[in-house]
Amino acid sequence: MYRRKNKGWLKHLDFIILDLLCLQVCFALAYFSRHGFGGNPHKVIYQNMMLVLVLFEFIYAFFLEGYKDILKRGYYVEFVSVVKQVCILELFISFYLIVVKDGDDFSRTVLFLLGIYQLGIGWMTRTLWKLHVKKYQTEEGNCSLLLITTSKMAEEALKRIRENNYQTYKLSGIVFMDCIKQEKQYQNIQIVLEENMTEWVCKNWVDEVLIVLPNDMSFPAKYTREFSEMGIVVHYTIMQDGLTQSENQTAEMVCGYLVLTSSIRIVSNKEYFMKRTLDIAGGLVGTAITLILILFLGPIIFIKSPGPIFFKQERVGQNGRKFNMYKFRTMYLDAEERKKNLLEQNQIADGMMFKMENDPRIIGSKIDRKTGEYIPGIGNWIRKLSLDEFPQFFNVLRGDMSLVGTRPPTVDEYEKYKLHHKARLSVKPGITGLWQVSGRSEITDFEEVVKLDTEYICHWSMANDIKILLRTVQVVVSGKGSM
Repeated sequence: MYRRKNKGWLKHLDFIILDLLCLQVCFALAYFSRHGFGGNPHKVIYQNMMLVLVLFEFIYAFFLEGYKDILKRGYYVEFVSVVKQVCILELFISFYLIVVKDGDDFSRTVLFLLGIYQLGIGWMTRTLWKLHVKKYQTEEGNCSLLLITTSKMAEEALKRIRENNYQTYKLSGIVFMDCIKQEKQYQNIQIVLEENMTEWVCKNWVDEVLIVLPNDMSFPAKYTREFSEMGIVVHYTIMQDGLTQSENQTAEMVCGYLVLTSSIRIVSNKEYFMKRTLDIAGGLVGTAITLILILFLGPIIFIKSPGPIFFKQERVGQNGRKFNMYKFRTMYLDAEERKKNLLEQNQIADGMMFKMENDPRIIGSKIDRKTGEYIPGIGNWIRKLSLDEFPQFFNVLRGDMSLVGTRPPTVDEYEKYKLHHKARLSVKPGITGLWQVSGRSEITDFEEVVKLDTEYICHWSMANDIKILLRTVQVVVSGKGSM
């Protein structure tokens, strides 16, 4: 799943917020410079003016595009821009005072001082913030990028990426399509051979691919299909051959290039914000419940199996990122060692996941020596009610996971993945998902799991997430499909 880059006035939201704060500060300075800290019989109009300044900032940013190309402006051009802003501001306030007929109660000194203060403080704030932003312009971000280019275009491509990075991309590798590089690195970046490219992407953390090739050189369509199968976001510089028509494509600027971006699912900033807001809200509630559960489950787990009450395991998250996932421990400490002797009883036929009914590694469970019957323990009860999943709300707050997504595989499971399996990792892993509410205990075919996860990603919406959350509550309460 790919989130579109910020466009228009939202792209410079940081400057908008800073300017709004500056306007309020300058207005306060102008007011106290004229009236001091004593009482003012007309203070209501000044209180209303604070709201008027918010409205002005919105109009200036949205309709007048006052922040367009702000990072490209020099000191003089920026000063001229602030002068224009102040002139428009003074006219806007004057027009407002005429409309509401309160001009006689509003000090003209405050109006002029507001413009003077904003001219100086506003220009200085913008300039200092631009210096701060440009300071981190070339620093690497947390989005792993694979560059596909030619030996002649590589230097220019890397230069553009680094000059337009803004803590967005971390270069994980580079592929040369016109020759076989014998060296292992190019400018401290790992060289990936073309013939091993898709396999390398499948086994490593790669979020996005940037293809920068000359117009007379086509990019093989098979690689496009394979990236699509893995759910990898692909950016093509415009005028590339070998593109496939898809509704999940958008044109944008990436690293100084005009590219056509394709992804398994493209979401807007608004949709991304709503999903993350839901995650944070749910994460806070879930964390509070987890802290309460610790008081009850902690002693029980420790008494039945002395040791840590939390189980920490390295999992593979979005696009191959590795993170530590937390659960309440429901298995004995030697569970991973005993798993080797139980692989033959795995209910997932292809071995891509491990699932076993009546698992003897669960805390408190045992086999009756006389009847051979499996007797569930406290660990089974915790699992049946899905209480073991609650510590994952910590992962949600950290941003490693989401409330709704696809279940994160273990490292050994991930190493067995084929190309199309990786598509299920194109979103953040979730505590619950479409597979879990579709009868997870009854599904033993991993390809069916991948099919459900891919269906979820391709048709993602906030409405579907809420439906899955509601169905999850129903599944947990009824105990249907619990593991």
